[in-house]
Amino acid sequence: MKTVILDIDGTLVDSNDAHAHAWVAAFAGAGITVDYEKVRRLVGMGGDKLMPAVSGIESASDRGQRISKERGEIFKSTYLPALRPFASVRELMERFIADGYGLAVASSAKEHELQPLLECARIADLIPHRTSSDDADNSKPEPDIVEAALEKCGCDPAEALMLGDTPYDIEAATGAGVRIVAFESGGWSRKDLGGAIAVYKDATDLLAHYDMSPFADRA
Repeated sequence: MKTVILDIDGTLVDSNDAHAHAWVAAFAGAGITVDYEKVRRLVGMGGDKLMPAVSGIESASDRGQRISKERGEIFKSTYLPALRPFASVRELMERFIADGYGLAVASSAKEHELQPLLECARIADLIPHRTSSDDADNSKPEPDIVEAALEKCGCDPAEALMLGDTPYDIEAATGAGVRIVAFESGGWSRKDLGGAIAVYKDATDLLAHYDMSPFADRA
């Protein structure tokens, strides 16, 4: 094992609720009412998939592009400044590095959103390889973003572990042939996260049990 591939939202940063609220507000600004709970359950997949699933509007349409742009502006101005990392995130990244792992990000966020999110997580200086929805033809739960991260790292699927928080992360990772460890911090239950090789509450929980975790087995 030589690389840990990281999701950000809901895994490192407590931002899933904020993303859902930003989507609801953007739709409302376009005169469309969508159900918050339905949106919330889809946060973690690409916005190009979330939008038609909750509204029937294609993201590539003129209307869809306007809503998506508004969502980004609302998230940046209203929610991003108040976001906080989950506890022990930087300590966990430092443990990975101390153990010889390289770190890479594979996020459904847009490329211009990655740096602010990593700064929020207080780990921007630790992440050399970054892939976003802009680096892939298909967003999560398709495996393209994870495959792009592997390519940037020069890493085979068998040499990587992923860390995520949604069923969409699990589907993307397994589709790319990468084993994944999941956190419940994004709002999904252990039952929802079937398919992960291990499930922890959050970064603090993983650190507390690190020596018995899949990350300690580098064979």
